[in-house]
Amino acid sequence: MKKLKFVLIIVVILAGLLIASLTGLPSSHNPFSKNENTATAENDWKLILVNKDNRIPDKYEVKLLKLSNEQKIDERIYPELQKMFNDARASGLELFVAQGYRTAEEQQRLLDNKRKAYENEGKSPEEAKKLAEQWVAVPGTSEHQLGIAVDINADTKKCKANDVYKWLEENAHKYGFIKRYPDDKTDITGIINEPWHYRYVGTEAATKIYEQGLCLEEYIESIS
Repeated sequence: MKKLKFVLIIVVILAGLLIASLTGLPSSHNPFSKNENTATAENDWKLILVNKDNRIPDKYEVKLLKLSNEQKIDERIYPELQKMFNDARASGLELFVAQGYRTAEEQQRLLDNKRKAYENEGKSPEEAKKLAEQWVAVPGTSEHQLGIAVDINADTKKCKANDVYKWLEENAHKYGFIKRYPDDKTDITGIINEPWHYRYVGTEAATKIYEQGLCLEEYIESIS
């Protein structure tokens, strides 16, 4: 009888695995796999993937810290961000966080404004929408809503914007930040080159991404 029960258990397990393979269901949970409904960060909050295929979780929470210019960021990235800015300034550059955390409403406003701007240029509503979404993420798919991404600009009265962008591209990984939307990865990220947009992923991941010439999507796939 015990032997029969054991055989039945094995049969049930094998049947379950067969059904999973036939239906395309994963045999184990992958917290970084693409999901049209939500993105998760069960393994590491720094590596949560948010893009057009991975939405911000409904219950995602962020503890905000207000900067001196009223922009807000997740308080966990502040120490490294401040250190990066201090070192950049010691190199003769003047920079600031132009955009930090955004609410869904703020994100929608930016998208609407971009779409209207294209329509005013004579684009059709459909074309304007498509073009706008190449520059501005749809609410729920923007890293700015995470609080761990920042747009960094130069004080152009004191230094050149390109000098700031070059310094960031060469040094940001030392502080855990990556250039999120490189010009040679647009086909993967779906976002046009943004030399000002930096995302915190931690120094270990940032260094590997920098040294291997990856974007975040490629890096997460490589460790999944």
